[in-house]
Amino acid sequence: MSLSPHPGLFTTVERQWAGRNPTPEPRLFAAAEGAGVPIALEQARQMLYDRSVEPVVRTALWHQIAERVRVGADRSDWSSAAVWLGLPGLRRTAFRITWYFRAEREDVEAELVTCYLEALREVGAHTPDPGERVLRSACSRAWTVWRRARPEVAVDDVEGVGGIPLDTDREGPWQVDYDPPGGRPGLSASRRITVPAHRVEGVRIGALAQAWGLAGTAACTSYSGRGRQVATISLRRGGRKG
Repeated sequence: MSLSPHPGLFTTVERQWAGRNPTPEPRLFAAAEGAGVPIALEQARQMLYDRSVEPVVRTALWHQIAERVRVGADRSDWSSAAVWLGLPGLRRTAFRITWYFRAEREDVEAELVTCYLEALREVGAHTPDPGERVLRSACSRAWTVWRRARPEVAVDDVEGVGGIPLDTDREGPWQVDYDPPGGRPGLSASRRITVPAHRVEGVRIGALAQAWGLAGTAACTSYSGRGRQVATISLRRGGRKG
């Protein structure tokens, strides 16, 4: 399997498990074999995505993977081995999210792996079609995260956005309140800024932060899905003065 020349989580996991097996090894269960037969990790992955393999066999393998992750995550290397087993089902979604949202590939891969492991831990002993459920759930959760966290893109020419002259007053002023969380360094008091309406038409929050001198405080408006709140910005139209 060819690997990407650029480092990333998926590539790292691929390299980590090339030709290796976790402890204990995955086992292939058949009706007449109660204890199962040890198989190589690579063979297990091939069987998980081979539609010619009996569904009951693939289901048993997925249940086994989920159980190993849930029970032995802190005492074995099965968490990363399970990620390696899930990569074929995650790659397409990683590529699509990265392309569609212009997101950083490392962030997308990390989010997918997190969602995948969370979905694995939710698999029960009698969950039907666990492989389909885990992969579908992981990909769906990742899409949801990035839809909610579409990165805001700052523009260089804030005043030129929309092609409206600066001396045009359309629909009155807009106001923005900037409220940093307490107990953090930096801006410590609320700040209210009023600008003409045409200054905010078509402008993203990142551009507003830059135009209003908040770029040093609100350094980045993108959202990875799992982070700490750094501030809140409330944007609304202000009333006209008589």
